[in-house]
Amino acid sequence: MCSFSSLPLSPQFLKNLADMEYNAMTPIQEESLPAILEGCDVLARAKTGSGKTAAFGIGILHNINLDRYRVQALVLCPTRELAEQVTAELRLLARYTHNIKIMKITGGMPLRKQQHSLSHEAHIIVGTPGRVLALLQANSLQLNEVSMLVLDEADRMLDMGFIDPITEILSFVPQERQTLFFSATLPDEIRHLSKKILRNPRSVSVDEHHDASVIEQHFHEVHPQDKGRALMALLSLHRPESSLIFCNTKEGCRTLGEELMGAGFHALVIHGDLEQKERTEVLIRFSNGSSRVLVATDVAARGLDISDLSAVFNYDLPLETETYVHRIGRTGRAGRTGLAISLMKPVEKHRLTLINEFLSGNYRLEPVSYSGVKETQWFEPPMVTLSINGGRRNKISAGDLLGALTARGGIEGSQVGRIDRQDYITFVAVKREVLPQARKILAQGRIKGNRFKVMVHEA
Repeated sequence: MCSFSSLPLSPQFLKNLADMEYNAMTPIQEESLPAILEGCDVLARAKTGSGKTAAFGIGILHNINLDRYRVQALVLCPTRELAEQVTAELRLLARYTHNIKIMKITGGMPLRKQQHSLSHEAHIIVGTPGRVLALLQANSLQLNEVSMLVLDEADRMLDMGFIDPITEILSFVPQERQTLFFSATLPDEIRHLSKKILRNPRSVSVDEHHDASVIEQHFHEVHPQDKGRALMALLSLHRPESSLIFCNTKEGCRTLGEELMGAGFHALVIHGDLEQKERTEVLIRFSNGSSRVLVATDVAARGLDISDLSAVFNYDLPLETETYVHRIGRTGRAGRTGLAISLMKPVEKHRLTLINEFLSGNYRLEPVSYSGVKETQWFEPPMVTLSINGGRRNKISAGDLLGALTARGGIEGSQVGRIDRQDYITFVAVKREVLPQARKILAQGRIKGNRFKVMVHEA
């Protein structure tokens, strides 16, 4: 792999990449970044977790004119969670870039607050098509100086019916611009749309055939009425530290989540019917180790990117073989091995042939041992999430919260996990055994001279 130092980036930018431990480019970065930095349009096939956000993020930040407080780059994402994730990474990439303003605009937040924030302008906007279009129609967002447009996970935006909003948004963006398309798949609809809005694009495609030595794959034939029992038996057998379980429908997610919880498994569920604040909380709790199991649909899981996810379970087999490959590609990352387990109904046996052909594999159906679910208490997560009703807007930093918890007489720093700040709330994971002490410290102590309400987020 090539080093970022081979790119025409400033020493300060390269230092920040080194600080972030971005030591070498991923395949998608190596293939796309030279073209992006040259100002070319790009059509790229790349899955979540491939490093695509850094690819277009580096390109955006390299070209921003900080002296112009106007929107110069627009990134469109299919979901609020993905927009949050992209915004967070862009802010990390821009840590040493002074006076840059990056703004996220999605649904789930009052329109008026976003209109007020936009009145002060921003350099980069990351948003979902519906809210971006609403602000454009209200004349609260101006895109006449956009020089770079990014469509992230374009295939999902089309699947979710965003083709009309995207087309209308394009009418507000200058014709003379650089456009980047990133998509996990390249169906005919994406190719047709790309031909309309890309100019002589460089095509980039990264193979996603997963090495069998990195991701261990198993396929089990199970009758529909036995799927829940089979899943619990397999969880009990393999005992993964963290598992992402895919269902094809929202109702399937709800039903399976209730079944797992009823059997003693600590499980979280995420689907499109949850309120935004609920979805954010679920993703944070799973990411910080406060739950070992997350049941999700494909769309809802789009904002989830965990480098050390232990296992992926296909409770429902996806309809497309490529979707199967994208799903299991969430495990076995960052030099770690992963586990992928799929439950197949008898009528789906032919799907294994298609998967074998696509992966050049020789996988066979295996029976499930129903020896009973044992020691479900093992699935009690090691961490618990607390929150205080203060965040970025209250000028609270992660260091403030960590300092409050570990001050004299407090808990050890090693007992504090991930800290996630939102605008008006901050989440912190602590080891389960120190929960009472951590809760008492935050409830009775002060942070920057103020007291905050404390909540424990448990099932």
